[in-house]
Amino acid sequence: MNPPPDTSSVADAQRADQSPDVTELAGQMEQFRDCFARVREEVGRSIVGHRPLITDTLVAIFSQGHVLFESVPGLGKTYLVRVLSRVLGLSGGRIQCTPDLMPADILGTHILGEDDAGHRSFRFEQGPVFHNVVLVDEVNRATPKTQAALLEAMQERAVTAGGRRFALPEPFFVLATQNPLEMEGTYPLPEAQLDRFFFKLKVPFPSADELVEISRQTTTFTQREPEAVLDGPELIAMQRMLTHVPLADPLAHYAAAVILATHPGNRLGPDPVNRYVLYGASPRGLQAMIRAARVHCVLDGRTTVSLDDLKAAARPALRHRLVLNFEGQAERIDVDDVVGRVLDHVPAPAGEA
Repeated sequence: MNPPPDTSSVADAQRADQSPDVTELAGQMEQFRDCFARVREEVGRSIVGHRPLITDTLVAIFSQGHVLFESVPGLGKTYLVRVLSRVLGLSGGRIQCTPDLMPADILGTHILGEDDAGHRSFRFEQGPVFHNVVLVDEVNRATPKTQAALLEAMQERAVTAGGRRFALPEPFFVLATQNPLEMEGTYPLPEAQLDRFFFKLKVPFPSADELVEISRQTTTFTQREPEAVLDGPELIAMQRMLTHVPLADPLAHYAAAVILATHPGNRLGPDPVNRYVLYGASPRGLQAMIRAARVHCVLDGRTTVSLDDLKAAARPALRHRLVLNFEGQAERIDVDDVVGRVLDHVPAPAGEA
């Protein structure tokens, strides 16, 4: 007789998706704030400065999103990703992109193996993408064919090889870097791939005091190793909790109006959009704004999302989703300024101004 099917995992998943009551949700929010603060503090012990960057990166991670870092070389992007994977208690993988990198170098490949009995068979050897946190360094140096290999992994969190589908570990994040200055030997990311990134974050250059502190911490024989504050199951539980943070319908309509206002020809759009933008943000931009706004809401100690939460998430969520036309590129228009004009132009919901 076959044993009865194990329904415990299904029941656990159903209970996790059920909306908690108000008291339970308030307690979970308090736990989230404490945990977020501990993670940020531990990361900050290894990363000098960059507090807003660390906060935005953690907002994206807790919102189940991928991040694209942009800056000149040497500002600590790679080290930040390594520290994050350690502090979050997750496994980390690294992909160094070069023009000769092939999709199999990222996803994995089938190799011929032999067992103890001498029987030969093909087995799938997993690539570096099979980690919780995957650093894709200098992603714009990979060819379009190789860049496209990440699309399924980023969207479906799975890899298809040899006609079989392999699920990636959970949680799964792609943290990619690119250099905006050096263009020789690079392949700019297509809009479809940029849209898969939850946030695009610009890494600022350190101040004089921060440079001095960096020299003190990095010119010795020994460096402090970050400690794990979380683990995968705890992170997933907090991600699920955030989906239950309430968002009023008027604010949802406001976020949708912001997305529409980024498209030229829309009556809600300001003049810079009609003049400089070729194509506006996608529905993924709306999803990113709302998810990130929920994190900002909880961090500020409130129980419902506010207008300020949505505005705080707008620039990192939309700056890579607006495509400038020829005039906008020729005049080097700052997309952040365009997003700011959109936020100023779209009317706020009644009672939220």
